[in-house]
Amino acid sequence: MPTNKGAFKIFSLAGISVYVHWSWFLVAIYSVQYRTHDYSSIIWNVAEYLTLFLIVLTHEFGHQLACRSVGGTTHDIVLWPLGGVAYVSPPQRPGAQLWSIAAGPLVNVVLVPILALLVSISSHLGWYDSNPNAYELLHIIWLINLGLLIFNLMPVYPLDGGQILRSLLWFPFGRANSLLVATIIGFIGVAGLILLAILEQSIWLGIMAVFILMSCWGGLRHAQALARVARLPRHDGFACPTCKAAPPAGDLWRCGKCGKAFDTFLSQGACPHCGTQYNATQCLECGNSAPFAAWSTTNPPA
Repeated sequence: MPTNKGAFKIFSLAGISVYVHWSWFLVAIYSVQYRTHDYSSIIWNVAEYLTLFLIVLTHEFGHQLACRSVGGTTHDIVLWPLGGVAYVSPPQRPGAQLWSIAAGPLVNVVLVPILALLVSISSHLGWYDSNPNAYELLHIIWLINLGLLIFNLMPVYPLDGGQILRSLLWFPFGRANSLLVATIIGFIGVAGLILLAILEQSIWLGIMAVFILMSCWGGLRHAQALARVARLPRHDGFACPTCKAAPPAGDLWRCGKCGKAFDTFLSQGACPHCGTQYNATQCLECGNSAPFAAWSTTNPPA
């Protein structure tokens, strides 16, 4: 996944920093020059690409704001040649994950009738003849938004459609198995995308296929790790105050000071290596943190 390394911060809004990767500018220059034949002036090509930038950015803010609405934390937005990435940490619950992911495509869903109405109005006003550049811009932006929506909703992990599928599967099959199924479907989608890239001789489809392949591989390894944690024995006498899951036994918590792993429930919330005491313990199931004392399910003696 892209990070803000090699990216330029352009602004912050509502505590969310927006970065643009340097490679985005190279692709922007190429795209603007490549499509000069569609308009009478290159200025319209620039306007088209900036509008695409705005649509992608609005999509990513949809993810961010939805995540906040379910109690999650939000980080940066990074725009790069293959689109945008919203770094969000929603609570580890299927409903919260589903809403945080689905809110992005919903932005594009809302834009579809709005842009269609603008195209219709411009057509009735005769812009096709009197102002063909403006008409072409509106028409192309409508098609781009619709194309982004359809592509994003493909049930291929890690696209939004694949993550929505994973969130829906989470309800009946659990956290690990849902991710496993989503990544397997993602691998199938990658095979199809590679074939399409070869047939179309498209370098961009090839790059996208490589990106999805790497993400699916990471998702598969994560699913395997979640499955291993699910099979671990559990600590008796403790339960997460939020999701009520008993914590797994093992060195699964890492000290933020010395970096070593330890079992926080064996050491009463303290790192046995450096002695750092932690006031709160994070649940590995739902991701929420709570004071160590709140985890106890045994009543203290009177």
